[in-house]
Amino acid sequence: MDQKTRHWDRLGNGGLTFTELGFGAAPLGNLYRAITDDEAAAVLTRAWEAGVRYFDTAPLYGLGLSETRLNRFLRGKPREDYVLSTKIGRLLRATSPDKRDGFGKWFEVPARNEVFDYGYDGVMRSLEFSLERLGVDRVDILYAHDLDVFTQKTQAALDRRLAELMAGGYRALLELRDQGVIRAFGAGVNEWQSCQWLAERGDFDLFLLAGRYTLLEQEALDSFLPLCVQRGIGIVVGGPYNSGILATGPRPGAFFNYDPAPPAILERVARIEAVCARHGVRMVEAAFQFPLCHPAVVSVIPGGQGTAEMESNIAAAAAVIPPALWAELKAEGLMRADAPVG
Repeated sequence: MDQKTRHWDRLGNGGLTFTELGFGAAPLGNLYRAITDDEAAAVLTRAWEAGVRYFDTAPLYGLGLSETRLNRFLRGKPREDYVLSTKIGRLLRATSPDKRDGFGKWFEVPARNEVFDYGYDGVMRSLEFSLERLGVDRVDILYAHDLDVFTQKTQAALDRRLAELMAGGYRALLELRDQGVIRAFGAGVNEWQSCQWLAERGDFDLFLLAGRYTLLEQEALDSFLPLCVQRGIGIVVGGPYNSGILATGPRPGAFFNYDPAPPAILERVARIEAVCARHGVRMVEAAFQFPLCHPAVVSVIPGGQGTAEMESNIAAAAAVIPPALWAELKAEGLMRADAPVG
């Protein structure tokens, strides 16, 4: 089956063609539970068979494991057949297994410590290491990773990292793009505010936004998404299910933005799910299709650790949502009236 595609060409250099369904490779890094190499290969193979041709990874995911698993899968596939993105902002330093980072988040992964580095040399070294782990000669997109309060803990710490990027790493990204080493660069973050800050200060191409423009959250419509349309900046939407609740429904223990969902969110999701049911649509399908209605969005990349999750994502990408469903969500006050749905 072929996936629907979206062509993005902000710079007039031929651009990139994204599949609307992309592959977010964080789960390949044994996120929250360990999977075998064969299980990882099976998920990737199913995605490829379904026509998925955009793969996003990062050094952080499994402390290098996600990139090395992609290496095994992509070897032998023509490089021009897919779009590949990874991230900068962290270098991985070898350590002893008892001192590694990510206990409780990453399972059965290399013994590494994360070292934040958004400087010029840090970007160049990070790309070099990623090319080695991935086994490829180029990546298409580099995102500056986790420049958000969620990761950096305080606004002051984030401000220092943003300044570090603009004083050093940004120049490296510009040079890499100018030399044709990469086709585009941007940032992969959990908060649209950082994306807007960067877009107002530099020549950024694409932002990978985790959550933040979903059936549950549309605040980015106020200022950030209009700016992207104006500048031709593309948006890749990660976390379209807000950490799971829009896929699982409002069941006890459902996750919203990496934590158990609070009662108000559970109630709102239950109302959204009821509207979807009235129109014969799975909520996960509406959640996947909603961001794609916005003109800035080029791809949606839900994670998937198993083939069952992959099958669900493939079905959601093929779903057709009746306009009456969007209209009812707006009428019920469950979606912003100005959210594009056509």
